[in-house]
Amino acid sequence: MRRSIFLAALVGLALALPTAAFASVVAQINLSSQRMHVFVNGKPAYTWKVSTARSGYRTPTGTYKPYHLARRHYSSIYNNSPMPHSIFFYKGYAIHGSYETKYLGRRVPWLRAAAPVHAARLYSLVQRYGAGNTTIRITN
Repeated sequence: MRRSIFLAALVGLALALPTAAFASVVAQINLSSQRMHVFVNGKPAYTWKVSTARSGYRTPTGTYKPYHLARRHYSSIYNNSPMPHSIFFYKGYAIHGSYETKYLGRRVPWLRAAAPVHAARLYSLVQRYGAGNTTIRITN
């Protein structure tokens, strides 16, 4: 009896592991459309307007992993501007919230941002699934 309970538990664990192993968050940012598409466990979860650097400024393209999260961060470059729910992914670049929501969906020199509520939601997902299970992909 004990052996069959143990085997049933072991089989249940083995069936659950592949799902847990592939648990992930992907934040895909398209610079042309100024949109971020968020996928959770391979399924579309959210699409949001974002603002990235305008022409003459640079938003790096590529695939990254977050290396630092900061719930409250202030820009050292742009007059101590608030950057709530910052997710740093490359050098000093971060996805973060911005209270300048009227600029979302357009390129502006100082933003790599989403609406504060959206940044908070993405930040929460990265915390929940882990930075190692999060991918940030930025394309033209």
